[in-house]
Amino acid sequence: MAMELIPIGTILAVVTNQVIKTAQAAKDVVIEKDSFKVLAKHLFDIEPVLKELQLQQLNDSQAARLALESLEADVKKANNLVEKYKNRGRFYLLVKCRHIVNEVQEVTRDIGRSLASLSIANTEVLSGISDQVNRLQSEMQRVEFETSHSQLQIVDKLNQGLRDQKHDQGFANDMLEEIARAVGVPVEPSEISKELASFRREIEEAGNRKERAEVLFLEQVIELLSQADAARDYEEMKKQYFQRAQVIERYDATKEDIPPLKSFICRISGTVMVDPVSLCTGTTCERAAIEAQFDCGQKTDPETGDVLEVTSLRSNLPLRQSIEEWRELNYCLKIRACEAKLSSGVDSSALEALNQMQDLIRENTINKDWISIGGLTDSIISILGSSHNREVKKKILIILKDLVEGHARNKEKVTEHQGLDHIVPCLGRDRSISMAAVELLYELLQDRSNWNVSVCHQLSQKCSGILFLVTLLKGPVRESAEYAEKILNKLFDVDEENISRAARSGWYKPLIDRIVQGPESSRMSMMKALVTMELVDSNLKLLGEEGIMPSLLSMVDSGNLESKELSLSVLVKLSGCRANKELIAAAGGVPLVLKLMFSPHVRAILILRCSEIVEKLSSEGDGVKFFVDEKGVPLEMEPIIIDLLALQQNVNSSNNYRRPALRALLGICKSEAGLVKTAVLTANGVSLVLPLLDDPDSVVREISINLLFLFSQHELQGVVEYLLKPKRLEALVGFLENGNNSDVQMAAAGLLANLPKSEVPLTMKLIELDGLHAIINLLKSGTMEAKEHALSALFRFTDPTNVESQRIVVQQGAYPLLVSFLRVGTVTAKARAAALIGNLSMSSPKLTIVSKKTGCWCFRTSRVPLCPAHGGICNVEDSFCLLEAKALPYLVKLLHEEVEATAYEAIQTVSTLVQDSCLQKGVNVLHEAEAIKPVLEILSWGTDSLKEEALGLLEKVFVSREMVENYGSKARYLLVGLTGRNVNDDGRPGRKAMDT
Repeated sequence: MAMELIPIGTILAVVTNQVIKTAQAAKDVVIEKDSFKVLAKHLFDIEPVLKELQLQQLNDSQAARLALESLEADVKKANNLVEKYKNRGRFYLLVKCRHIVNEVQEVTRDIGRSLASLSIANTEVLSGISDQVNRLQSEMQRVEFETSHSQLQIVDKLNQGLRDQKHDQGFANDMLEEIARAVGVPVEPSEISKELASFRREIEEAGNRKERAEVLFLEQVIELLSQADAARDYEEMKKQYFQRAQVIERYDATKEDIPPLKSFICRISGTVMVDPVSLCTGTTCERAAIEAQFDCGQKTDPETGDVLEVTSLRSNLPLRQSIEEWRELNYCLKIRACEAKLSSGVDSSALEALNQMQDLIRENTINKDWISIGGLTDSIISILGSSHNREVKKKILIILKDLVEGHARNKEKVTEHQGLDHIVPCLGRDRSISMAAVELLYELLQDRSNWNVSVCHQLSQKCSGILFLVTLLKGPVRESAEYAEKILNKLFDVDEENISRAARSGWYKPLIDRIVQGPESSRMSMMKALVTMELVDSNLKLLGEEGIMPSLLSMVDSGNLESKELSLSVLVKLSGCRANKELIAAAGGVPLVLKLMFSPHVRAILILRCSEIVEKLSSEGDGVKFFVDEKGVPLEMEPIIIDLLALQQNVNSSNNYRRPALRALLGICKSEAGLVKTAVLTANGVSLVLPLLDDPDSVVREISINLLFLFSQHELQGVVEYLLKPKRLEALVGFLENGNNSDVQMAAAGLLANLPKSEVPLTMKLIELDGLHAIINLLKSGTMEAKEHALSALFRFTDPTNVESQRIVVQQGAYPLLVSFLRVGTVTAKARAAALIGNLSMSSPKLTIVSKKTGCWCFRTSRVPLCPAHGGICNVEDSFCLLEAKALPYLVKLLHEEVEATAYEAIQTVSTLVQDSCLQKGVNVLHEAEAIKPVLEILSWGTDSLKEEALGLLEKVFVSREMVENYGSKARYLLVGLTGRNVNDDGRPGRKAMDT
């Protein structure tokens, strides 16, 4: 009735002012700003409508008054909503954000409906702005508000944590930080304390309003957030700890707990209370216990059994405080006891203390701080580094993880007190310790929801850290491997050098990933690291299998100078593994490298790397196997050989890449004799390589002598003339004497063996320069291959036409060496030694001293035995007699072995004993040495040329009638078979047999 007495114009003015006031206030709400801003905008948009009504003098009708009254009530409701949330605590506003948005949406729609009613009652007055009014009231009635997605995520995460009963400090830290960040509150204890105090006031107000569900929810939130580091004032906690510690000083040092007072015990559960409440009768019990009893319908006093007329509960705060103080004193007593046990040095006591510490942490998270304040954290870190007891170590690692989990201050304490120094070595211990260590390390590296970059840098400085983590990553324990991989990947982000450290420890995938798909700077860095690594074949193979080749070859083809050089350097290293040679070839890398190597105007460093790759491709006996295109088609080798030789003639060629190019050429030529001919005949190889024997670089000279040895098997033009020039032959003798390089010795001896024997000046010059002495030394100490070549080279010094040269050979001790080769040696060595003995034996008849008769035998006090073969006085040094050298038994043995090469030379050598001047004596010697029978046997197994040699010897043997009688029947049988088999073929052995 009162409203009816007020003029409608006055009511309109009041409503207009209320709209403006509410709109202004709505802009200042700190939470859900977007929703309140939309409300403010709509209110500001209503103002012109109301002003228009004032100007046009709206109709004073019942409908108009009712519409204005409704609008005024809705605006007051909006204003109350603004006032309600304008000065509330920010944490509370965020937690209630979804509810607040719904309230703002509802009041905005209500105002829209009231505005619609007002416009209907004043259609004629508002005709000029009807479109505007219709749009505005329609928008407000259908408006939908949504809280920000980020705030909803925080609220949902908080609600889920409460449902899952998450009470760990890490979750509390995360939630507090996210909430504070979302509402613009610094994560500082002082600021957080203010917000939490405001939050607690909201709980009290909700309690006063009897909103039990709201109170329970808010209490859960405050309990969770209060566990966060930032919610606790550290200085206050220290003060509180030392106050309690001062109290327990009057207690016996051996005392570890104070029994609870009777008043602390719940009458229902019989345990110490946490949240004591008082009944109307004065009885005190645990809130949860009495509420459970009430829920079951039992509403009696648990102490007296009397029925309770009033079931309201009242928190007993003084008792609760006394219980908390009692608990805290017990915490301090246990901490003091733990310190004593840890300092005892007894493992069993230490384990007991560690178990107590674990119980303390589980009982109350404040003990995470108090344990550190009490010095226990420092103590166990020290023990971790010094103890040899695996159980103690493992337990300490577990306790430290409990202490630092979600606790920033304790993490700082552990890292500041050299905790990493003691934790990292534990990663390399047995499975259980390493698992505990890597879990602790992972926790230390976490900084709430992110990584602590500073600690990651500290870990990077621990030399063995990466190695141990890689070992765990590749180990059998999946959980440890997962932690190790996460830590390693973060360390890689912090410092790329850690990637190369991991590779040096055996984990190559991150390094390869950076090379394959990383940014340019990373690719360069990783390739540089890879080039400097020492890698065994298995590592090199693994790198190839991980798929690095295509990327490297791509950089060789299209990269800048630095990337070309680095990728080639990596390929040099990888091509040291045979499996990688196949991968390079399959990826088309060989033509690419050769093209770059022989292109004009290419930097010397690139030519060097290409030369090294080509060298590796042809090494280890692979020759030209990998010189193929990507389809596996062999490359044309002639131009490659020509280019490799031409490279040696370039005046600007550095020995650095001349060496690998020469080695590549040597590897190629060794693989196929036809390629040697190409190098000699097509590329004029001898004339190009000969000058390299004068190169100042010893390696170039050594490779060159190996090449010349190969070339000398096909072309010797100019070699003798070159060697006879001053100083050249001395260099060749030097190669023979090079005991540090058996290949060089072998090649030098082989080259001498291939040079014409008719070059007597060369032979004499070699003797003069001690070349013969070097060859004989090679027979003593060289490799078997070198010895074979040395034996071949010795032929030029044992030419039967040069007795003087033969004498020098024998005087330098060659004869016993030759005989030893008949005994133990390869087939080639035995054959050559037999032939050399044959050369010397051919000179024996003319060197034998013929015994002269004396007048009276009775004056000869001693007789020098005469050689049974040569009929005179023989010895090794003067007549080169093979009998005196004890060579005949071994020659006969060669005949028995039925090996053509050695039998052939043995026959020729024993044939020197049946020369015309001493035929009969020699035949008798062969008979006594049982050499004739194996010669006969040759007629049944030997080749035609060998049989012909045997028949030649037998022809001389059967001049003796006595030999015919001894061997005639067997010989006739063999000879008949031989003639019958060969007459039709007109073979020489057959005709020779008929003559015999």
